[in-house]
Amino acid sequence: MDRVISISLGEVVLKGLNRKYFENKLIDNIKRVLKGLGDFKIYKEQGKIYIEGVENEEEIAINRLTKIFGIIYVSPCIRTSTELEDIKKASICLLNEKVKDENGIVTFKVNTTRSDKRYPLISPEISRIVGAAILDNINNVKVDVVSPMINVYIDIKENAYIYIEKFKSRGGLPIGTNGKGLLLLSGGIDSPVAGYMMAKRGVEIDCLHFHSYPFTSQRAEEKVIKLAEELSIYTGPLRVFSVNLLNIQKAINENCPEDQMTILSRRFMMRIGERIAQDNEYDCLITGENLGQVASQTIESINVIEKAVDTTILRPLIGFDKTDIVKMAVEIETYETSILPYEDCCTVFLPKHPLTRPKLKDILDAEKSLDIESLIDEALENKKIHYIK
Repeated sequence: MDRVISISLGEVVLKGLNRKYFENKLIDNIKRVLKGLGDFKIYKEQGKIYIEGVENEEEIAINRLTKIFGIIYVSPCIRTSTELEDIKKASICLLNEKVKDENGIVTFKVNTTRSDKRYPLISPEISRIVGAAILDNINNVKVDVVSPMINVYIDIKENAYIYIEKFKSRGGLPIGTNGKGLLLLSGGIDSPVAGYMMAKRGVEIDCLHFHSYPFTSQRAEEKVIKLAEELSIYTGPLRVFSVNLLNIQKAINENCPEDQMTILSRRFMMRIGERIAQDNEYDCLITGENLGQVASQTIESINVIEKAVDTTILRPLIGFDKTDIVKMAVEIETYETSILPYEDCCTVFLPKHPLTRPKLKDILDAEKSLDIESLIDEALENKKIHYIK
């Protein structure tokens, strides 16, 4: 009997002729997160992925695996031969480990699936035989097929796999199967959640952060780097491009109507994002915009802002309630960092009454007083890049 970890796949199993590509990307991601946990081996067997050689670091491995997109369940297993006696021994061993410290009667149910339909016994017969063996060998257990306290799962493939625990993972698609995106990462609640959601759809993520130092503090930028570190738990290693927007904001403040500051600033952000995307082969920009949340997120504002660029802009949170976004931020553990009280660049030269229904013609007229390309070139020349491992 060997100890292995079983990986149950989600949407990957629906990919037909492309399934191998998705599985191989997932295996690459598994290798990345398990690096440093010894000389492990990964193999595929009839619809699942298995990992052997991490039994001494099993808890750490499971914790890391449950944060990988493309996986729905992670289960520590006993692998044995398909001989019925070996299956019974493994089932008794695993359940006994689970109940030996329990007081009172523990109910259980045996659930069997056979990928190999040539196996001489059908699934209900195997479950009945193994259940009887468990009752004969463990004292404080009883069968309950309706609502058992413990399920014993038996998967019969080329080998037999017996497991009890199923740790829920993230689902979605493996990172790297759906292109590359540049996330506009602010210090707020929304953008880390947006990055998480696009990573869950298989998009490889890097980040772009705008600051207005020294009008905004060094602590504000450190907060964003911490958010990127928290996001990288799910996305893997990423880069954060840090761009100072202050000179652009000063130029807008000096040459344009006050109420256009927010819209004009956002159009510059998109242009800078597009330039970085073109230089680094990103397929899209990603924002945490949520319809109607602030002045720059009305339909009219979004229309005017996105016309500054040709690059695709993805907005995964556009129709979410704020309470739903907060709930997800808590779940992925970025919320506490997001609410730290450090200002971001959007607070600099903030108009008292920002436009909520801008007209593209008015915005284009205002931009005629700005040397757009020179301002962008200067901002990009002074950008910094942080590497998050």
